[in-house]
Amino acid sequence: MISGMYLGEIVRRVIVRMSLESDIFGAVFSKLSTPFILRTPIMAALHEDNSPDLAEVARVLEDILEVPDAPMKVRKLLVNVCDVVTRRAARLAAAGIVGILKKIGRDGSGGITSGRSSRADTKMRRSVVAVEGGLYTNYSMFRNYLNESVVEILGEEVAQHVTLKVMDDGSGIGAALVAASNPSRVADGVQIP
Repeated sequence: MISGMYLGEIVRRVIVRMSLESDIFGAVFSKLSTPFILRTPIMAALHEDNSPDLAEVARVLEDILEVPDAPMKVRKLLVNVCDVVTRRAARLAAAGIVGILKKIGRDGSGGITSGRSSRADTKMRRSVVAVEGGLYTNYSMFRNYLNESVVEILGEEVAQHVTLKVMDDGSGIGAALVAASNPSRVADGVQIP
């Protein structure tokens, strides 16, 4: 629902469904029926096409999806589909981030484990959320929607204390932290329970 690996495929499926239920794209062409032919970087290029005639959208429709001579209303519709799918993914990702912040008491409520009942006695601490992946770093519309959604859910007052920061090799760093915090002992390369 939110992975860069699947967003292009979600858009392709929406296009196929629209094609089956209306004549907006004409007949379903063979390339349009091919799973994962519309990768997320291509979808991002469609979404971020600011040219007056949506030339990049027309090119992708013709060259990759084999939908020739798409009229402007079809190109605009495709950009709108990309926008809806991207906004949805960003909002779902933001909900996950805010859920974790809420659980650890960094959403301004004092948290589940703090035992505090009043916002007044809670001093907001800065929270840095590590974000990794090409979807956030390379797809500016997704990044903007994610940041907007975090602010929308938390409110501006709390969101100003939350920073989304790009991390390189977050998976490797996370694995190293988990390994370092493991209470088991290792002797001569053999783990001792």
